[in-house]
Amino acid sequence: MLGNFFADAIRGNKYKNFSLEIQKGIILHRNIDTFTDQHKIVRISKRRLHERYRHYDGVIIDMFYDHFLAKNWLDFSSIPLDIFSSNFYKLLHTNYEILPEKTKEMLPYLERYNWLYNYQYFEGMEQVLNGMNRRTKGVSQMNLAINDLKEHYQDFKNDFDSFFKELIEFTQHRITEL
Repeated sequence: MLGNFFADAIRGNKYKNFSLEIQKGIILHRNIDTFTDQHKIVRISKRRLHERYRHYDGVIIDMFYDHFLAKNWLDFSSIPLDIFSSNFYKLLHTNYEILPEKTKEMLPYLERYNWLYNYQYFEGMEQVLNGMNRRTKGVSQMNLAINDLKEHYQDFKNDFDSFFKELIEFTQHRITEL
């Protein structure tokens, strides 16, 4: 879980500096990223956004899909999202010393705004999109993406539903290989 969460902060083969379990999480995350980036349904979702957001469209779609996952959490987990989120933040603190610097810097915001839990709400999504836009000094225009989510909500939800079924199958298969 830890490796999967902070994988984006680990470059190249530096993942080998971590325990075997964390290495597996990082490798799984990378495999999921590749699967997602190449998936036809994700490409359809990105095309709805591409003109305005260009190379930020993938980040936005990831966040939109996180919204649908959070909103429909109990369809995928028997643990309520608030409990899962709280336990996850505890896991991060318990393992703080091994977290990459970028993750350590993000952790206060992740907790303060309870991103994992609040992604299910438009207000939570808007807050994170505004923050991402600030980080890009307004270049990404991600602050406008909440309007795209609302305007094409059912289309994005349908994309997520179809894609996520395939992602679950892919992930289960990859976990057995790792």
